[in-house]
Amino acid sequence: MKHIFLLALICFSSFFYAQDDIISKIEAIGIIEQKVMMPMRDGIRLATDIYRPKTDQKVPIIFSRTPYNFNSYGDGELRTGTMTRAYEAIQKGYAYVVQNERGRYFSEGEWDILGTPLTDGYDAFSWMKNQPWSNGKIGTLGCSSTAEWQMAVAALDHPSHAAMVPQGFGAGVGKVGRFYEQGNWYRGGAEQMLFFAWLYGVQHDPMAPRLKEGIEREDLLRLQRFYDMSPEYPSVDWADKLWHLPLQDLIKNVNGPKGIFEEMITRKPNDPKWFEGGIYHEDKEIGVPSYWFVSWYDVSTAPNLELYNHVSKNTKDPAIRDNQYLVIAPTLHCGFTRATENTIVGERSVGDARLDYDALVYGWFDYWLKGEKNDILKTPKVQYYLMGKNEWKSSEVFPPKNAQMETFYLSSGGKANTLNGDGQLLKNASKKDMPDAYAYDPMNPVTSYGGNVCCTGNAVKGGAFDQREMETRDDILVYTSEELTSGIEVTGFIESTIYVSTDVKDTDFTIKLIDVYPDGTAYNLDETIQRARYREGYDKEVFMEEGNVYKVEMSPMSTSNFFEKGHKIRIEISSSNFPRFARNLNTGGNNFDEKVGKVAHNKIHHSEKYPSLIKIPVVKEPGE
Repeated sequence: MKHIFLLALICFSSFFYAQDDIISKIEAIGIIEQKVMMPMRDGIRLATDIYRPKTDQKVPIIFSRTPYNFNSYGDGELRTGTMTRAYEAIQKGYAYVVQNERGRYFSEGEWDILGTPLTDGYDAFSWMKNQPWSNGKIGTLGCSSTAEWQMAVAALDHPSHAAMVPQGFGAGVGKVGRFYEQGNWYRGGAEQMLFFAWLYGVQHDPMAPRLKEGIEREDLLRLQRFYDMSPEYPSVDWADKLWHLPLQDLIKNVNGPKGIFEEMITRKPNDPKWFEGGIYHEDKEIGVPSYWFVSWYDVSTAPNLELYNHVSKNTKDPAIRDNQYLVIAPTLHCGFTRATENTIVGERSVGDARLDYDALVYGWFDYWLKGEKNDILKTPKVQYYLMGKNEWKSSEVFPPKNAQMETFYLSSGGKANTLNGDGQLLKNASKKDMPDAYAYDPMNPVTSYGGNVCCTGNAVKGGAFDQREMETRDDILVYTSEELTSGIEVTGFIESTIYVSTDVKDTDFTIKLIDVYPDGTAYNLDETIQRARYREGYDKEVFMEEGNVYKVEMSPMSTSNFFEKGHKIRIEISSSNFPRFARNLNTGGNNFDEKVGKVAHNKIHHSEKYPSLIKIPVVKEPGE
């Protein structure tokens, strides 16, 4: 026990020594101003830390706004990363400004996930540009929650917002093109449960103690050294607790904080509240040159790419439209810099996926914030990682211009259930409809195994995993192509249409794209879901009737994968992927306030009359 205590003490001391060391490095070359209370137009003040070079020259600003704790003392979750980024920025001639969102930690006001006023961002830009040390040029930077607010604020077109670098920005995407995500809350009308776990540790309980508004900065500087307002949330076994019903009581069931979750869980995809606050929708005009960073195994890959294309094609100002750049890495959420010589995503090695991200980010900011005439605009508009071949590729657009959609039709003798069934992917539709049937029991759902996920604690591990064990379930339909006679690159959006019938008013349908190796290993690439009641649009609910066959267009998937010669293309179809997505209880009711589900007896039809199919973007080499 004594040895364990000493080891813990050494680790504890080493951490704070390292922390003091980075602060000393910053103080040697920069000026630190912490707990600057930046005023908003309504009088609310946002807690802000400023790190800037020791110079008489005016400097550009890299600005990061976050809901997380960046306090440089005590338990600040982001303290080490924040200080490291600040040091790097100062070395490169930038001021680094980090700010808590309204209602978070030392910032005043009430917090609302992506619902804080857009004017907070605009007011922050105005305050920063007017500082005597600022050159008036501001770039925004961050991943996930530090990225998701950037797009909607960029639509306000503040004259000082000169460039942005959003990374893993899916929760800022509302309605764009074929996606009605509402900040990643939904996919295909089904709730993504990552927010259920995430909000447990982020939302503020209205009964929690807060500092009084108007407190002096001198007092804040003293308080931050021993009181950082960071609640200690007990750890939760989300692999168990996400099973709780009804959904609306999920956080209550673990004695979690009260907050915005109780209201959000009741919202439908077209609720007007989704169109208030900080979520970006396609009717907004982006006014900022942008370098976008996306991951193949992120929770929001396809919607992120849809947004990139929307901005690149539809922005009215050609100077903005033509200065949108994109990187897509083969990593998990915000995992760009964690790529190594042998990058493992889940169980699959995707090779040496490293890229000099700092050179891209600072090259971008140097050009737009400092006016340096570097070569950043000569980099390819799109850099994407081709898994399977394990190499970086480039294109001027996404998908590449030489990508052509190829269609595979679902076919079987009516027994596509499990890996050992007779499901096939064929070039032509079958003449006769021999539907595949399975029972979906929401009390025994198909569990998530790998995939494009984040933020669910121990409930789901993200990435590529061998799906064969999952494919022994009778409620998973498996459709597999013949062995490929030559390798093919599949890069772009994967579109799928299925014809379905059921004996319940409402149910879900899921689909998963898989690369099958010659030895049978089956690695998942992407997945999606569609709630049947929203098959005709998210502005209305249309229930099903037993005996009828319905066409369901699935939300697109996306990937870049080289299927080598001898490999096979496979899709799985089922009605649940839990807990990545909330279970449909099949009643046709609200779902969020229900505890008892119904078993749905679902069928997938496939024939010339009911051409269930998948379209994949195959990149053709010149001359093919």
